[in-house]
Amino acid sequence: MYKLIWQQDFLKSGADLSDWNKRLGNDIVDDDGNVIVEGWGNGERQFYTGHEENVYIDGNGLHLRARRETTTIQDGRSFAYTSARIDTKDHMSFTYGKLIVRAKLPTGNGIWPAIWLMPQESAYGPWPASGEIDILEAKGRLPQHIFGTLHYGKDWENKKINEFSYRFENGSIEEFHDYGLEWDAESIKWLVDGHVFAERRLEPGVMPFDKSFYLILNLAVGGWFDNVPVNEEALPAVMTVTGIWLYQ
Repeated sequence: MYKLIWQQDFLKSGADLSDWNKRLGNDIVDDDGNVIVEGWGNGERQFYTGHEENVYIDGNGLHLRARRETTTIQDGRSFAYTSARIDTKDHMSFTYGKLIVRAKLPTGNGIWPAIWLMPQESAYGPWPASGEIDILEAKGRLPQHIFGTLHYGKDWENKKINEFSYRFENGSIEEFHDYGLEWDAESIKWLVDGHVFAERRLEPGVMPFDKSFYLILNLAVGGWFDNVPVNEEALPAVMTVTGIWLYQ
């Protein structure tokens, strides 16, 4: 029987982001702040900020907002968009359980909302060796489709990608849905509104999904996931989350 062990109610008065980190910039960096790769490793075009124009809570929930705003940084690079990325690293991570995120997602070419998990500690080595679990990704130009994915493998040249998709027969990502994951030692299941649309059996010794992972919410603009021109008329684009529930 599952028991609720962590909850975020963004509709509650006084809701805050005390369990979250706001990630800034356009680069994956090491522990000393040195750039490992630009574009968050995906060719993303936005610059993440912690500004209230990009991440805020109001009576309707938590909002991550992508907008047209030019940012130029010290090395001379310039970015045409700002947005938000937040995570629970060092605040909340878990191994096995059921996680539900209730969210409404934006649409438009080049708009890329995501709900995903990364390892708290890279016990098996750098990406992809320690794994990545994508609970939900959406391509803004395909509002009736969602994707769930596992990334793993001993190194970049040998990376494995297990991707699954679901198509809404009625409705779209522009409406609120419960995006979920059920994860145990045997398998990982992807859910939408309580319906299991995909399952991947886990392979001990091959797949690294037996360690603690933390939660990430972000709204990217551009990138390789759906490499199409950005529809700037779709901006500002807003991803809204009203609640998160973790059960074990």
